[in-house]
Amino acid sequence: MPVSGREPALTGIRTVAAATVCLTHAAFWTGHYTDDYAGRLFARFEVGVTLFFVLSGYLLFLPWVRSLRAETGVHPPLRRYAWHRIRRIVPAYAITVGAVYVIFAFRTDSSDLGHGVSGLIRNLTLTQVYGFGHLHTGLTQMWSLAAEVVYYIALPVIAWPLARYVCRDRWRPDLLIAVLGGLLLVSPVWTFATHGDGVDPTARLWAPAFASWFIAGMLLAVVAQLIRSWPATLSVAVAVGAFVLSAGAFAGEATIVPNDADAAVAKHTLYAVVAVGLIGPLIVGSPDWWSRLCRSRPMVWLGEISYEFFLVHVMVLEFVMDLLGYRVFTGSVLFAFVVTSAVSVPVAWVLHRATSPLWR
Repeated sequence: MPVSGREPALTGIRTVAAATVCLTHAAFWTGHYTDDYAGRLFARFEVGVTLFFVLSGYLLFLPWVRSLRAETGVHPPLRRYAWHRIRRIVPAYAITVGAVYVIFAFRTDSSDLGHGVSGLIRNLTLTQVYGFGHLHTGLTQMWSLAAEVVYYIALPVIAWPLARYVCRDRWRPDLLIAVLGGLLLVSPVWTFATHGDGVDPTARLWAPAFASWFIAGMLLAVVAQLIRSWPATLSVAVAVGAFVLSAGAFAGEATIVPNDADAAVAKHTLYAVVAVGLIGPLIVGSPDWWSRLCRSRPMVWLGEISYEFFLVHVMVLEFVMDLLGYRVFTGSVLFAFVVTSAVSVPVAWVLHRATSPLWR
């Protein structure tokens, strides 16, 4: 998720991603994932995960694109890339997982999933999505991080052959777009394969199911070198339209992966349109209203701690439900969202400050 040294507007858009993820979880916990348009719309705020994935694909593939443009034959150093990813991701994550397990050593958990040493190991190693029963309360959102670390590992595996053998270390955007465009099919193929009989249902949450979002970000890194403008108002309008459309019944029920494969593909495709529509105008650096908003100080500041916010907000939501006197699947989604955000921000800031010396 987190990548440092980026365009401020791309940091600011992470605030939108984190806020929407928090909102959809608040909606779920307060019982607003209902089987109607409003319930599906609340669920679709999970699109923030797509924003994170597309951003990662763009930012992590960009150094490869720049090296190809330079045509020096020098590729981004793998060891440095891996070490930076580990330093940025692992410390804050490990602290969060450890804290949650300590909390539930004293707090009653309504679920028995993910407990014990095996559950702790699963969650620490981000293998909790492989097989049923390992998603611990307070850490259920980490399924997306488990998928994203697979993309971190896969990126050089994809990028190096692209640069060395497909492009021959030359700037060939046509070939990059063709190959990456083909790789977009990985997710729909995986979706149809995992919706068949006799397939582990947790496979629907594995990295290939959402790979098209990461690849869409990689495509943006290529396209950014070819264009000079991206109309912000039209692009944001298309993104909003795709988001509103995604809540239609054709895109499935209020859940991460709908039970119908066609619905799952439709929903994931619309999410990609939303993310590209919101991020696209920011990659060209135009001085439009959307870029100015995303690079504003509050947005950038919150974007800087968005990873830590993502890590802690579900555990905070647990306490907020108690604080507000809400039983599970009851209460105001607005109050739950606002209070959870208000508490999560300072907690995330402390976690960010505590771990930043390890990666800066």
